[in-house]
Amino acid sequence: MSHNDSIRIEKQVRTRFPPSPTGYLHIGGARTALFNWLFTRHHGGKFILRIEDTDAARSTREAVEAILESMQWLGLDWDEGPFYQSQRLDIYREHVQRLLDEGKAYRCYCKPEDLEKKRKEAIKEKRKPKYDGTCRGLKPFFPDRPHAVRFRSPLEDQTAFRDLVKGDIAFENSELDDLIILRSDGTPTYNFAVVVDDVTMGVTHVIRGDDHVNNTPRQILLFKAFSYPLPEFAHVPMILGSDRTRFSKRHGAESVLAYRDMGYLPQGLTNYLVRLGWSYGDQEFFTTEEMIEKFTLENVGTSSGMFNPEKLRAINGEHIKLTKTQDLARFLIPFIRKKGYAVEHGEKLGRIVDSLKERAKTLVEMADQAEFYFREVVEYDETAAAKFLSPDTLPILDAVIHEVGGAGKLDEEGLERMFRALAEKMGVKMGAIAQPVRVALTGKSASPGLFDIMDILGSEKAIQRMNRAAAYITRQPHVHESPKS
Repeated sequence: MSHNDSIRIEKQVRTRFPPSPTGYLHIGGARTALFNWLFTRHHGGKFILRIEDTDAARSTREAVEAILESMQWLGLDWDEGPFYQSQRLDIYREHVQRLLDEGKAYRCYCKPEDLEKKRKEAIKEKRKPKYDGTCRGLKPFFPDRPHAVRFRSPLEDQTAFRDLVKGDIAFENSELDDLIILRSDGTPTYNFAVVVDDVTMGVTHVIRGDDHVNNTPRQILLFKAFSYPLPEFAHVPMILGSDRTRFSKRHGAESVLAYRDMGYLPQGLTNYLVRLGWSYGDQEFFTTEEMIEKFTLENVGTSSGMFNPEKLRAINGEHIKLTKTQDLARFLIPFIRKKGYAVEHGEKLGRIVDSLKERAKTLVEMADQAEFYFREVVEYDETAAAKFLSPDTLPILDAVIHEVGGAGKLDEEGLERMFRALAEKMGVKMGAIAQPVRVALTGKSASPGLFDIMDILGSEKAIQRMNRAAAYITRQPHVHESPKS
């Protein structure tokens, strides 16, 4: 932090996450929601979900559903809401009228084309393009003429506040123009609606991206105009891509649901996101419970975090290892079904998950690695087949088929004893037996533990696959070549 004061909480914490439903929930928004949620849960407060949908032209129901689905998948449950700004228009208009009655706002009859002309002239003359106050002193009210409503901003002094992340911040009021608070179509503008919502919902802490810092003085002036108590403000650093520009599509997927579809666990993604701008010593891996326990705004830094896909993969892999088998199986099922296999939650799937969870970084990887368990016919990797499915290994496969077929049901320990005895009998190392069998069962030279695989597949399916591998060897041209004289 840029200041040394600790944050004192003297009343119940109430935070909000207010996404705009004009698209999916992106990574930056998810990180903001996470910080609010963790801060609230840490202090035993209330987390409010508010949908800022007053932009009727761009807001869609599909986007709302995507936001709600993303929040639910991430595990960021809300205590109140979702509230929709489009259903609160009467509340905003009542507050506008209050400011008009008190002389703290005024009607503006300026035409949009005239305002745009003045804006361009100011830019051309290198002046700040702010409203020139044409209607600020206008007394008559013309009810039949279209008009917006502007806030009467003070022209002197400063608006200052202490940011819980950035420290002391001040703005000259002369730099702030008379912002529109109600458009000519009767809808409120962002800065005005936010203030009314935060007050009427009892928000105590506004935690958001630091791209909102410039909005804060305007909002503070509105709070003061209503004589409402100010919430605490905390502006967190932005997320950057590898080129140190603001994170966008060119750096990777932006959508939370895209990361779900790429096979990331919700706790893997939230663990990674919390470390983009917040730290707790050198600790990188956190369970959800640890994040709630340890999260404070004092440990949010002022520097932007750089998104690193490989680090995300590594952290997600750690969460895969530590996730309970039954939970991991539930997450994995859609990815296996997407490959066309009918799979249900059960003991066999749990054993498959256990055999793979140490190796996979994402659920997509795990589904790929699990595919050999479900295929009717295993496809052989060319390099592995050329090395391990050769005429020299045909006697080994035949011997293993004979031993497994005559032994009945075998568990992992029994299979290991059988293989060791067979290796000793044939005068070869364990690998000389294990690798051809591995390729016969999985199609690859690297896989989970061989005895684990055989136990999961069962003797009958294992023998079928080894017989097919033996047949594959006999079909190769070199098997039928005459020995050289």
